[in-house]
Amino acid sequence: MKLILTAAVDNLGEPGDVVEVKDGYGRNFLLPRGLAIPATRGAEKQIEDIKRVQTERQVRDLDHAKELRDQLDQLTGVKVTVRTANNGKLFGSVKPGDIADAVKAAGGPSLDKRRIDVPKGLITKTGGYQVKVNLHDDVEGKVNFEVAGA
Repeated sequence: MKLILTAAVDNLGEPGDVVEVKDGYGRNFLLPRGLAIPATRGAEKQIEDIKRVQTERQVRDLDHAKELRDQLDQLTGVKVTVRTANNGKLFGSVKPGDIADAVKAAGGPSLDKRRIDVPKGLITKTGGYQVKVNLHDDVEGKVNFEVAGA
């Protein structure tokens, strides 16, 4: 079965790659989870869009990583809104994707949610927090944000 990956899959490929997999793996794992789409002529045109988005999020080199770190350090007003109880305790959790969206909404760079490190059990109440962002092997940024009740 010939598929086009829409997300990174371990030991298989990156988004936009055209891969040949066994029918059962494609039909029962990749397609239902949205990790791939069937390789058709129309879908091959979507490869360009997938690769464009991927290169937009990708950190190009060490200098670019340092530039992103500086942008994150200067960024203020990052706010994540979640449902909370009366005492400020969260219903659910704050996910890396929520933080990436909040950074983008505050005028910051677009970050890959897989590069944001949110330690388990760190965010339990409303208030100010800081998380690490792995921008490059040698460069690590920090994002300061506020969790507010909705």
